[in-house]
Amino acid sequence: MNVPDHLYFSESHEWVDPAIPEAAVVGISDHAQAELTDVVYLELPEVGTSVSKGEAIAVVESVKAANDIYAPVSGEIVEVNGALAEGPEPVNEDPYGEGWMIKVRLADAGEVEGLMNAAAYRETIS
Repeated sequence: MNVPDHLYFSESHEWVDPAIPEAAVVGISDHAQAELTDVVYLELPEVGTSVSKGEAIAVVESVKAANDIYAPVSGEIVEVNGALAEGPEPVNEDPYGEGWMIKVRLADAGEVEGLMNAAAYRETIS
């Protein structure tokens, strides 16, 4: 499984790239997309929505089932990947690139440190 070293991961398989703290990027891991199989629909939240860590923020539907996506951090959604509504394929094909889902203005940058680093996440999925 592809697990980039610079990302942080939640137990529910969402990733966070805190490189730009005012707009941390969030998506689901390569492991999660592989478990879901082919994603056919994605319901993303509205820009401006305030989210709390652990709160359901989106729904992803695959050929297998519908699953909630949970906020790995708290903050305000400042951007959503609208292209995924037109075609969700990047979630499967490029989960850490074009398959990103939302950008969050972090309420507490320290929450990122409470997530798993790449090495710890690799251990949980192996």
